[in-house]
Amino acid sequence: MQHDHGTHAEHAHHAQGQHGQGQHGLGKVSWRMAAQATLHCLTGCAIGEILGMVIGTALGWGNMETMILAIILAFVFGYALTLRGILRAGVGFRTAFRVALAADTLSIAVMELIDNGVIALWPGAMDAHLSDAMFWWILAIALAAAFVITTPVNKWMIGRGKGHAVVHQYHH
Repeated sequence: MQHDHGTHAEHAHHAQGQHGQGQHGLGKVSWRMAAQATLHCLTGCAIGEILGMVIGTALGWGNMETMILAIILAFVFGYALTLRGILRAGVGFRTAFRVALAADTLSIAVMELIDNGVIALWPGAMDAHLSDAMFWWILAIALAAAFVITTPVNKWMIGRGKGHAVVHQYHH
């Protein structure tokens, strides 16, 4: 999936100055900006979740082992998407890795908590297989819920110069 650097230029414009407080002052971050940051995290999480479920199912693992693998891979892919953009800006790996951790950890953690919570609590969802329509529509509902709940978290973090606001300084 292509990462839209045009939106990062817009984010950088809003996230720069006064240590990430944005041109409108502390906390004045648009919902669109927060939604774009959340969509970025959601992409990595969805890739990791689905890949983890495919691998766990293919290996005949139980629900718990498969869910743990899916969560680990969600973090890996979430961080990897952020790292890719920062490394392209010419930043060294160690610094880029630290920025990715700072930018994405809370967002991915909230997203994973909501996403996996919905799946774990939905009757029959944990026993649905990849070939079942139920698996896919519950996953879609879980990811949508994670997006809706994580967007205000990202808005709050960006408004305080944290989260994806940290990444934006590398995208101009």
